[in-house]
Amino acid sequence: MDDADVFIAASEDCRGEGALPTKPGSVAAVQYRMLVEEPYRHTQGDVLFASSTAVRAGEPADRDAFFARPQACLRCSPLVKTHGWGIHFDAQGRAAAYPKGSEAYARLTEDGSLRHTRGMRSRKG
Repeated sequence: MDDADVFIAASEDCRGEGALPTKPGSVAAVQYRMLVEEPYRHTQGDVLFASSTAVRAGEPADRDAFFARPQACLRCSPLVKTHGWGIHFDAQGRAAAYPKGSEAYARLTEDGSLRHTRGMRSRKG
């Protein structure tokens, strides 16, 4: 599930330019804390599990059971789809997020050594 040497650019239909999540405890807020405040510390799996409904609600959750079912990847992250962030995975699959319009975001979009993809669109069409 974890990627290495990948950059996920903000979704094509994203209107945000590195907007900060405003709702404490939301998926976006949890992912922001992990990917921006603790860059390159967590893998995609870590971020998805920590931002799951059960974990955010403080309920006991089993990581193996969580990943036994198919999970959406970080291309579906609200940071990427609505807030205007890109997510970079280093060679070890650890992730960090960078706001659209930043020098780091621009550098990553031009980096030919990375596999490039975009976040999922929010709207059809």
